[in-house]
Amino acid sequence: MYHSVDDCSHDPYRVTVSPRRLDQQLGWLSRRGLRGVGVRELLAARARGEAQNLVGLTFDDGYADFLTHALPLLHRHGFGATLFVLPGRLGGDNAWDPHGPRKPLLSAGGIRQAAAEGIEIGSHGLTHMDLTRADNAQLRAEVSDSRALLSEVTGAHIHGFCYPYGRVDHRTADAVRQAGYSYACATGPGDLNSPYALPRVHVGERDTAWRLHLKRRLHRHPVDGV
Repeated sequence: MYHSVDDCSHDPYRVTVSPRRLDQQLGWLSRRGLRGVGVRELLAARARGEAQNLVGLTFDDGYADFLTHALPLLHRHGFGATLFVLPGRLGGDNAWDPHGPRKPLLSAGGIRQAAAEGIEIGSHGLTHMDLTRADNAQLRAEVSDSRALLSEVTGAHIHGFCYPYGRVDHRTADAVRQAGYSYACATGPGDLNSPYALPRVHVGERDTAWRLHLKRRLHRHPVDGV
């Protein structure tokens, strides 16, 4: 689970990884015979029993620095990823992070460029609100309307959803399923571990090779061990 890829000298929310560190982390995966892919590709491979050497890579929020810093590094290593974006904030910024630096978000054109270069596009809701606190109308808009808007932007079917802040409960997971998504990503979903509450591991600037090794051992999937 990544977010922004940029200068991280002022990063109070720990959402930023420097390009140099990301390059090191992707290289660490590659040297171990692992390949980064988008979540949809990972789940399809797992269903075929072919996911042993794959790692799902996700980038939340749709920061504009994905195109300038993350995408060239993904291409260099031959990796794919899923980019979860906010169609209600196209070309805006991360206003939900009041104490951090303002970071520009991708425009519709930037999202289309990422998709054209092989990146899976998923929804992160419309505006980055905590869906566990949303009323029914807000929940429908954040989940269903965001999917429809992204389909218009990309001209493609949107398969994946990512819960803002990683927060999910039974009600929000049901809303995502009913909206027609095939999977959804959380952070620590607890007993909701399912295709609509997939757990992820946060990766940050401090994650050197040794820390990545420990995280991989600690977070092996209970079913397939990868």
